[in-house]
Amino acid sequence: MSAAAAKSGGWAEAFLEMMAAERGAARNTLSAYGRDLADAGGWLKGKASDFGRADAPLIEAYFADLAARGLSAATAARRRAAVRQFYRFVLGEGWRSDDPSRRVAAPRQGRPLPNVLSRDEVTRLIEAAGAQESRQGLRLACMVELIYASGLRVSELTALPLAALAQDPAYLMVRGKGGKERLAPLSGAARAAVKAYLPVRASFIKTGAASPWLFPSRGAAGRLTPRRFAQLLDTAAAAAGIDADKVSPHALRHAFATHLLEGGADLRVVQTLLGHADIATTQIYTHVAQERLREVVASKHPLRER
Repeated sequence: MSAAAAKSGGWAEAFLEMMAAERGAARNTLSAYGRDLADAGGWLKGKASDFGRADAPLIEAYFADLAARGLSAATAARRRAAVRQFYRFVLGEGWRSDDPSRRVAAPRQGRPLPNVLSRDEVTRLIEAAGAQESRQGLRLACMVELIYASGLRVSELTALPLAALAQDPAYLMVRGKGGKERLAPLSGAARAAVKAYLPVRASFIKTGAASPWLFPSRGAAGRLTPRRFAQLLDTAAAAAGIDADKVSPHALRHAFATHLLEGGADLRVVQTLLGHADIATTQIYTHVAQERLREVVASKHPLRER
């Protein structure tokens, strides 16, 4: 075994350090890369190999195995992308003289359409959240209102500092992916939900302690986690009579974008509000407005009577 191969166990850690230091990758992004590389490393170990010794056929076999496991197309694509980026880094460092992932062609995948909640379902979800035991309900209703009003990512929501909303602002300054900042609007309903929640916020903090977070927790993280928020949403969905498979923190972000477009918002505006770097990412939401657009053409076009 070469010296480089002997040290290959530390390559993933070095790659993650580079992503954090040089590219400013967010914590969630680094965690995802770490899990993906751990999966690849574990698979290679089962084949009596590692990142230093794996050849192109073996990497190709790993990529094929991702599909055979029944993983979603998005998850498999993300893991392939992680391995490709990792090996480009390894090649650049001179730890290998080849890139075993380069020749492997990724299968084409259709982009899945988002599962969109209707306006009525969002309303019922908010009402069901607020109907829970008082302080828990006030917190959950506030979180749902904020995501739906501003299109926040769940990681952005749970990382909101108390100072961001202490003065009842009309907009939030949100730090999104890659550390990029954007303005997110707050509706009257969202601001009212925040005002209703703030008096009970202290009850979620350990006695005698202080917390900088808008949604603190007595858990190890010190703030409500995205996973816990998703669990609370499932409970509210069941109470509202909504299929739990349709409800998630990200589904509320989908609803924000979809309902804006249905109301006639410009696609570029929605792109800015969501914090998407590429408008192609935003365009996935336009499918839900197709029926409304057909109705507009049918009723407004000057040749409609013909």
